[in-house]
Formats: sequence, structure tokens, C-alpha cells
Amino acid sequence: MKLNVWRGRAKDPLLTLTALVTAVGVAILTFVLTPQGNRRWIVAGLSLPFILLLVPLAQEAQWGIGTKRLLLAVQAAIVALLMAAVPEATSLLPILYFLLSAIAMMFLHRREGLKWVAGFAAVSAIFFVRRWGVLDGLISLLPYTGGFLFFGAFGYALVEAEAAREESQRLLDDLQEAHRKLQEYTKQAEELAAAKERNQLARELHDTLGHRLTVVAVHLDAARRLVHREPDRAAEVIGAAREQVREALSELRSTVATLRHPLSEESLPRALTSLAERFSDATGIEVSLDVPRDWPALPQEIRLALYRVGQEALTNVQRHARASRVWLRLRRDGQYVRLVVEDDGAGIPSGAAERGFGLRGMQERMERLDGELSVGNRPGGGTRLEARLPWNHAIGGKDG
Repeated sequence: MKLNVWRGRAKDPLLTLTALVTAVGVAILTFVLTPQGNRRWIVAGLSLPFILLLVPLAQEAQWGIGTKRLLLAVQAAIVALLMAAVPEATSLLPILYFLLSAIAMMFLHRREGLKWVAGFAAVSAIFFVRRWGVLDGLISLLPYTGGFLFFGAFGYALVEAEAAREESQRLLDDLQEAHRKLQEYTKQAEELAAAKERNQLARELHDTLGHRLTVVAVHLDAARRLVHREPDRAAEVIGAAREQVREALSELRSTVATLRHPLSEESLPRALTSLAERFSDATGIEVSLDVPRDWPALPQEIRLALYRVGQEALTNVQRHARASRVWLRLRRDGQYVRLVVEDDGAGIPSGAAERGFGLRGMQERMERLDGELSVGNRPGGGTRLEARLPWNHAIGGKDG
């Protein structure tokens, strides 16, 4: 990235001040070296516009390249006129070309800037040869030529550094903007996930608790009609309604448990242990738990995904499996972490895995995290569900 003009004010006012002090110093020394007479007025008359033009040349950013070239040419001509008017200061005045070399390399492309530097050296060579002869003049020119190149390289490096800084700032701004958008997308994703969870819970309440309460209402209405005519029959109906209420309460406990954030303070093994205990207490189904005591820390989204899969699997066992025992295992297997839930129930009917909403939700959770979910019949009877996620999601430390 090349800068042909400064953007805004001078990037470093100290450099402009240094150039100004140098020009004033050279002008004063030239004035002192000039014999008294009219030539002193010539020195003053030429030095003043050089100094006055130096500041806007170094600072003004609104001028185009053509204007910059014209000002450089005027400044170079002023120095040449000074050397012609004051031969006594021939060895002093080329110092002003040091300043112009830096400015040329700042505002022009490198190749054009080098041409200006060569021009300053050529003009200086003319006056050196005129003052001291060819051999001595060219020998005297050598350190000045090095000075022209050094200041030109310094000016070019200054612009390159400024360009790199601006590019770094631009990249930083882009990165901050991308980070801000990522935070917004993350927040939106979290809100969508929360909305999906709420919608699923609403469907669960409607399909389970709502259904059972409707049945209870029908039973109680029938019992009201039978209580005087057939009290024994009414008692049976009330008993059936009582059983429906018990089932509704059990399902309500399970649903309320899903509203609690299970992993805010617990490790994944402890959360699964608590889940299994609540499930066993609510359903009377025995749960054989096999989870490690020490477990490396995992990102929150990974832990929550595995917990939800275990939760949904146990819910399916309660509703559909007619099982008396469940096995829940958490293991690291090679490059994967595996959660396996098995039961000794009726097994899964053909095509049920594709139709079940809960199973589709678990599948989607795994796919979002580059994992896999498999569901099938367990050897010996019942259902086997396995969730598998890549272990490279793990981070250092112990989870709990």
C-alpha cells in the first residue's frame, strides 16, 4: 500500500518541527557566511519563501500530487539559486536537499521519488564541480549523496510504517466489528434455542399433562353421573381418575425438572447422576449408572447437549418402553465421548426413530456439534441409544 499524499494533518509534528528548525539554521548560517552587501538580501529573500513553503508542503493533505511536484520544484530551484548566489555556502546549502529528499519519498511513488533524489544530487554536483573542480567536487559529493539517499529512505520508511499502521487499525476495526456481529449472532442463536426449548416444553405439557387432565375430567364427570345409581362403578371410575392424576404428577415433575439449568454448577457426571436418581424416584424404574468420577472439563454447549440427550432418552423410556431397568453409561472412547442409554423394555418399532420428534431433536443437537446419534434395538430386548461427540471439544482442567 503506497501513500501519495498524507491523510489529515502531519503524522508526526515533531518531524515537521525538526525540518523547520534545520531550514532556519541553514538560512542563518548562510546569511552569516554571505559577505555584507546586496547578496545578504538575496539570501534573506530566497530563504524566507523556502521556510514558509516547507511547513504546508509537509503538512497540507488536500493538495494533489501535481501541486506537490510543483512545490518541490520551487523549493529545489530556491536552493539552487542560493548556491549560485552564495558560493561560500556551497557545502552548507545541499543540507536543504536532505529535507526535500525525505518529502519527495513521502509523497511520490518510490521510483519517482528516487528520480527527485538523483536530481538533487545532480544539481549539487554541478555547484561542487564549479566550486572545487571535477575530482574534488565529485569526491565532496559522495557524503551528500549518501545523505540524500538516507533521508529519502527514512521518508519512504515513515510512509510505509504509517500505511502499515493504518492497515493494522483497519484490520482491528474489521475484527472488532466481526466480533460484535458474532456476539449478536450468538445471542440470537441462544434466544432461538431458548424459544425452541420453550416450544418443546409447551408441546410436552399439552400432549402429556393436558391429555391426562382431560381424561381425569371425563372420568370425574362419569363418576358424578354414576355415584347414585352405580356407586361401585363410580368408585372404579374415581380410582382410574386417581391413577391418571398420579401419572400426571409424575410427568409434571419430569417436565419441571427440565426447566432447571442442570449444569450451572454441576459437572456432567454429577448432573447425569442427579438426573438418573430423579428419574428412578419418579418412575420406580431401576437405573444402573456407569459414569466416571473424574471427568475433563467440556464446553458448556457440549455438556448441555449430552445431558439433554440423556434426559430425552430417559423420558422416552418412561413413556414408551414399558421397561423395568435402564443402563446409562458415559465414556471416553478414543477420539470420542459416548453417552449410551439402554433399557430392557419393548424395543423400538420399525420407523419410530424417524417419526419421533424427541429423537429428531437429539439428532439435531448432535449434528450441530459434529456428533452422531444412533438408536436401535438392544441385543436381548429393549432399546439402545448412543450419542457420540468428538473429544477435541474438550478443554483443560477437571469438570467439577
